[in-house]
Amino acid sequence: MVDVLPLVEARLRTALGEPDARAAVTFLGTDRIEVLRFHEDGIVRYATLGMSAQPMSDPTAVLADPVKGPRAELVLSVRAGVADTDKALRPLAVLAASPQVEGVIVAPGASLDVGEPLWPGAPFSSVLVAEPGGLVEDLALDEPLDPVRFLPLLPMTANEAAWKRVHGAQALQERWLTHGTDLRDPSRKSVPLD
Repeated sequence: MVDVLPLVEARLRTALGEPDARAAVTFLGTDRIEVLRFHEDGIVRYATLGMSAQPMSDPTAVLADPVKGPRAELVLSVRAGVADTDKALRPLAVLAASPQVEGVIVAPGASLDVGEPLWPGAPFSSVLVAEPGGLVEDLALDEPLDPVRFLPLLPMTANEAAWKRVHGAQALQERWLTHGTDLRDPSRKSVPLD
């Protein structure tokens, strides 16, 4: 069985440069999850490393397929120096461990909630999983393995998360676009939802 994590880290380095910090978290009964930090032009990016080691499996399946199934890592981008966003490392690791812990498949359009602020004072406890392919290209693996997708995370306020549940991910993204919302602002207010 191929170890995909060195390939994933190489893809992250190619796309984002050299990480300037990394932290590891291990939850009982799960594989180790690392979070790498990258700085570029006033933006800090946090990328998980470890979520893609195993394919995500259908929570209704009797047995998890050890080979086939979607693989992903998570990427969060925020403006540097505005908030203590380095405290987001543990919440990001929690989200990355959710396929192993809760048996969920993380896919674009999904909402993920950590139940507490993503970092101290953050107006966000949840994120919207966005479409991959923009910042970090998918990593193709040898057949029959699915490619690793690098899923951007867009922080949502509680009001935005509730509105998204009613109207859908696409409608929320359109509202952000219409209002010129800076989704990288770690202290931004909720977009107008009336």
